[in-house]
Amino acid sequence: MRRRQLLKYASATFVGSLGLGIASNWQAVRAQSGSLTIKALGHTCFLLSGGGLRVLTNPFRQIGCTAGYRVPAAEADLVLLSSHLFDEGYVEGLYENTQTLDEPGVYEVSGTTLQGIGMPHDREGGRRFGTNTAWQWTQAGIKVVHMGGAAAEISLEDKILIGRPDVMLVPVGGGPKAYTPQDAVAAVRTLAPKVVIPTHYRTQAAAADACDLVAVDEFLSLMSGTPISRSGDTLTLQAANLPSSGMRIEVLSYPF
Repeated sequence: MRRRQLLKYASATFVGSLGLGIASNWQAVRAQSGSLTIKALGHTCFLLSGGGLRVLTNPFRQIGCTAGYRVPAAEADLVLLSSHLFDEGYVEGLYENTQTLDEPGVYEVSGTTLQGIGMPHDREGGRRFGTNTAWQWTQAGIKVVHMGGAAAEISLEDKILIGRPDVMLVPVGGGPKAYTPQDAVAAVRTLAPKVVIPTHYRTQAAAADACDLVAVDEFLSLMSGTPISRSGDTLTLQAANLPSSGMRIEVLSYPF
């Protein structure tokens, strides 16, 4: 089954190129130069700007763990969804007319190649919450992997498809449909990114009786010895300034 999935992604590269067109040389060069700015909009929702592209991940509805966040209202050229659950795939009212990708496969958008990798959204093979789509792409010369709401262990096939990220956005708060802090540590060690950005954890946005996540501190305590920075709600990176060895953790704080 996993071998068929690898073949499916290879075929999707060709189909996606036909469907969306082949970017011109200047688009490709622009997409891989400059700096990348990552802005936290709550939960697993981030706006990544750079290389002439604005990518928004996982806009949400205000409910449960996301009840106290503001509705994401950033202008974007492309929206990536990990699923259609309310906390990571709600586009109604704001992004219905924005190009949106929500299925595993390989796509070409404005000179940028994006790959969606399907994996279970729970620890029961996807029987409860279906498929989570983890996204990887290179923007402003920086390879980004957004794990969405991944809950299953990263398989060998997943590792081959994903490779080593420069930046890995990874859920750390647990619950039935995303990594626990311990799971997140294992995923980070498997992919060995240069920069780790924790996502999907309990904050003051959570409704008191309707959020089963833990705070980010539990993950951070398990990563003892790894440098940790707190960057407000926005982080700007350049490929040349990424760690040459090892990794660091960047905690982006939502501005309540």
